[in-house]
Amino acid sequence: MAVGMIWAQARGGVIGADGGMPWHVPEDMAHFKRITMGAPVVMGRRTWDSFPPRFRPLPGRRNIVVTRDDHWADGEGASGAERAVSVDAALALAAEGRGADTAADWTWVIGGGQIYREALDRADRLEVTELDLEVAGDTMAPSTAGWRAVASDPVDGWYTSRTGVHYRFVRYER
Repeated sequence: MAVGMIWAQARGGVIGADGGMPWHVPEDMAHFKRITMGAPVVMGRRTWDSFPPRFRPLPGRRNIVVTRDDHWADGEGASGAERAVSVDAALALAAEGRGADTAADWTWVIGGGQIYREALDRADRLEVTELDLEVAGDTMAPSTAGWRAVASDPVDGWYTSRTGVHYRFVRYER
């Protein structure tokens, strides 16, 4: 099973503020959906809680939430998700029942900051949406040091979101 990590980051590596994303870039959300659809997604409980209830669980994906709270899965807010006590347990749960690794056999780590840091050593690929935006935040992206950018879309320059934010997609591999 291959492990990918996906996030959007503003300048300086900001990925979140006050439990949410301090921007709205619909094109990034479409990219996220396109990349993760049909695959298990692993996230921390705070990331799960940050989704509006109408979007939980993320449709078309197996939702696995990392939390140490033994009773979390019993709560009403956990409906549609599976609980794991650690990133390793979440990745093992995602691998259950799957065949041999193939190019399409991915599990995606989708946040937040602590989960990214814990999963980085296990990842095979990073999908990063870079935002040409300066924002304050309290959650930072993991470092891409030791990774190499293998693809950028667009190749040169930036797209402009319908909300006015400049962005680009960058894929990293080891």
